Amino acid sequence: MKEEIQCPHCGRAVARYRNPLPTVDIIIEMAPGGGIILIQRKNPPYGWALPGGFVDYGESLEQAAVREAREETGLHVELLYQLGAYSSPDRDPRHHTISVVFVARGRGTPCSGDDAKDVGLFTADDLPSPLAFDHEKILQDYFAKCPGTS
Repeated sequence: MKEEIQCPHCGRAVARYRNPLPTVDIIIEMAPGGGIILIQRKNPPYGWALPGGFVDYGESLEQAAVREAREETGLHVELLYQLGAYSSPDRDPRHHTISVVFVARGRGTPCSGDDAKDVGLFTADDLPSPLAFDHEKILQDYFAKCPGTS
């Protein structure tokens, strides 16, 4: 979306663009049948969520996913595949975001870091509710695509 604003120096109309912000979310699978990692958010919006965050300028989606997983969970991850992209304008109450969701295999011992207050290991049968953002929908899609996982 483009809107015009006045330049404070010359008074001319200049374009200001409002575009969705790119983000990544990561479904981290632990050892086969070991569950998936969720973080409890330290900052608003609060609640349990998939690890993830904003893509930095100059960073690929894949690099952002690996970085965010490490920052928030302490885990080293191997990206397996992209589950999909989620772009509903109301998926994040703070901004219009577009998230590319990756499925990854995690190595190491999870520990909370960066924006995470806590980290937990969950299966399809014991997910916390409600989940932040549209992560319930994302996990429904994941478990439907990969029956028998986690």
